[in-house]
Amino acid sequence: MSTQRKDIHNSEVPLVCRSCEARHRGVCGALDEQQLIQLSKHTHRTKHDPEEELFAAESSSTHYSNVLRGVVKLTKLMPDGRQQIVGLQFSPDFLGRPFEKTNRLDAQAADEVELCSFPRSVLNDLIKNSPDLERKLFEQTLRELDESREMMLTLGRKTASEKVATFLHLLATHIDPELENHEGPIEFELALKRSDIADYLGLTIETVSRQMTK
Repeated sequence: MSTQRKDIHNSEVPLVCRSCEARHRGVCGALDEQQLIQLSKHTHRTKHDPEEELFAAESSSTHYSNVLRGVVKLTKLMPDGRQQIVGLQFSPDFLGRPFEKTNRLDAQAADEVELCSFPRSVLNDLIKNSPDLERKLFEQTLRELDESREMMLTLGRKTASEKVATFLHLLATHIDPELENHEGPIEFELALKRSDIADYLGLTIETVSRQMTK
């Protein structure tokens, strides 16, 4: 991450950051050049296989991450062992809870995931000195709150077919925001297994399979 080129627009921003989704649509877009350089000195990129644990609930929160590729499942485990997927995060979402010392949820890779991670202390310092960064994180929090409210409606009021359709729309438009206004057939990778979709939507695997067939 420290490799820099100064011959493009006289910028010292690392080349890998300039083409990064988190730089253009994520929280890093709120940073000025010097702040981005400062953060990049502490970042590292990692790749994770499907079902790999990214962090566990109640574990120490030492790092935050930007999701660069793939889908991350946020889950809550009940005392009897049942699991509920309570959220999904996509590129270029920010993964973590600022200023919290412990993680509240379990996070797993739903498919092949790539993260750009940085120490919690480094970003916390940047947040204190960057109102734009604080606002960007606040905007993502509000967006996730809106999605949670929509999910409450989906779980409480929608039929099985409506639940599956809502999930497919959510997945497609997060993978490619331009699909929101697309007309005609589209194709995209189904990042979650049917058992995960069933868990997320509060349905059985058999019901999800029937609705997918329709």
